[in-house]
Amino acid sequence: MDEKRPAPRAMSPPRSLRRSRPTLTIAFVIAVVYTFWIWQPFNPILDQTMVDITSDDVHTTDRLVPLEAHIMSKCPDAKDGLELLVLPVMQRVHDKVNFTLSYIGRPTANDGVDCMHGPSECMGNIIELCARELYPDPKINLGFIMCLSRDYSEIPERSLVEDCALESAIDFQQLNDCAVKEDGAYGLSLLRDSIKRTADVCQTRLNTMRVLISSIGRCDEERHYSSR
Repeated sequence: MDEKRPAPRAMSPPRSLRRSRPTLTIAFVIAVVYTFWIWQPFNPILDQTMVDITSDDVHTTDRLVPLEAHIMSKCPDAKDGLELLVLPVMQRVHDKVNFTLSYIGRPTANDGVDCMHGPSECMGNIIELCARELYPDPKINLGFIMCLSRDYSEIPERSLVEDCALESAIDFQQLNDCAVKEDGAYGLSLLRDSIKRTADVCQTRLNTMRVLISSIGRCDEERHYSSR
């Protein structure tokens, strides 16, 4: 199936505030943070269907501990997962981890990409990847991504991106230039590489703590995550 490259959306009317919908308990969040803090392998049993967390023999070391989150920019679970799982961990141990944010999707024919929530999600993923490339400091890029996720349904509307860029001290023009560089081919390549990284998680066991924020997906080979 041929996939059209996502294009930036026109400026939208002022965005409305969205009410966040908590889906995870405080006890679970505390358990996640505490477990990561002591760096012990764990595999919690969850009642929720939106998040699976796996850790592959993460041991105490002088080196930074790899921490990965895999998201979809327009998935409603992304907001809750980032706020309740990723941010608390980063606030506690940001200087002890090498944080990587990757995206969930499917490469298609002709170098295209299929995103679960449509082409607008692909564009949102690209914008967030560009923010990470231009501003590697997680305090900046993660703040920007969390700002977008609060109004995920409006991604990638120009007004939302501009507001979040301003809030996070990100140059909107640089962000836009990255997203449309080489007629969009550059941003699309960033997204394909990121999606491949997520797919590789299914094939390889790494010394990495991973957080999959999604209501879909299953790695049958390693059973790293599954929908229920």
